[in-house]
Amino acid sequence: MQEYQTEQEKFWAGEFGHEYIKRNDGDETLANKTAFFAKIISCIPGGDIHSCIELGANIGLNLIALRRLLPELEVAAVEINAEAAARCAEIPGARVYNHSLFDFSSDETYDLSFISGVLIHINPDNLTEVYDLLYRQSKRYILISEYYNPVPVEVNYRGFSDRLFKRDFAGEFMDRFPDVRLLDYGFQYHRDKNFPMDDVNWFLMEKAKA
Repeated sequence: MQEYQTEQEKFWAGEFGHEYIKRNDGDETLANKTAFFAKIISCIPGGDIHSCIELGANIGLNLIALRRLLPELEVAAVEINAEAAARCAEIPGARVYNHSLFDFSSDETYDLSFISGVLIHINPDNLTEVYDLLYRQSKRYILISEYYNPVPVEVNYRGFSDRLFKRDFAGEFMDRFPDVRLLDYGFQYHRDKNFPMDDVNWFLMEKAKA
């Protein structure tokens, strides 16, 4: 049996993670994500990315949405839940690693590394490990898309404690890596008339050119 460093990893690798798959699937969800990523890609000059990796990809809907916008995009993913990773691996050409983010290591880098709706579920004591991984995997662009709060807070999550945390993830990331600059940011509202999402803030950043 796989051993994990934190209770949050066990939570997402197990039955709750399986149930999450069922709640977050379908054509409407994919359409909303495609519109969401269209906004973000438009902030990259010429949409100039050819490869990406998602940390915590679940079944890969974000990657599918990106492929709709950039059909030649090379995609990779790290996903802790085995069932979700298997679904994600159905994306043609995708490289999918069924690992905890704390166990994953690769010398490969990508034009874009990103994380969406995952940092909020990481034990706060381990956040810097994920920040470091996100930074290492990027050649140039980095995207963080999460719930935002100016100060760290814990929020009850579907009846569970110690499973959802909000803070200024992007601000902490840029403080940790001074060579990273903010390109753009935005907010997707759950009452958007066309493409509602779950009140997420996104921050697109760029590493300083060598």
